[in-house]
Amino acid sequence: MKQKIRLYGLLLLTPVTAFCATPNPVTARPISTGNILNWSVGLVIVLSIFFLLIWLLKKINTGSMTSSGQLQVIGGLSLGMREKIVVLKAGRKQLILGVSPGKIETLHVLEGDDCLNNDLEGSARCEDNGFAKKLFQVMQS
Repeated sequence: MKQKIRLYGLLLLTPVTAFCATPNPVTARPISTGNILNWSVGLVIVLSIFFLLIWLLKKINTGSMTSSGQLQVIGGLSLGMREKIVVLKAGRKQLILGVSPGKIETLHVLEGDDCLNNDLEGSARCEDNGFAKKLFQVMQS
């Protein structure tokens, strides 16, 4: 019984063309410039559609994130190869974040009339807050 199952399994796995007496010779057609031109035009069309869709996805994603205006990166300072300080505006608050590979830590939160602005009025208002003044000076240099 097991031998019959093996025999049927081998028959199912062998291709039908193995039982043909004379195989049909396959002749290769030569490649013409028309074929190459058709392939090239098709490739250009497919790649242009691909890059157009990527461009549209980038426009849609960035448009939805910046349209709300709730989050904005004000500035940053690199402290080394992997560490940096980032000032992030979230609504009416400004967050000073320490960013390292695998960890983001809130260093300080500024609320209300924030004094970490890039304009000259902001630097005049920062005189009462020592940390903000020093951070503003470091960001300017």
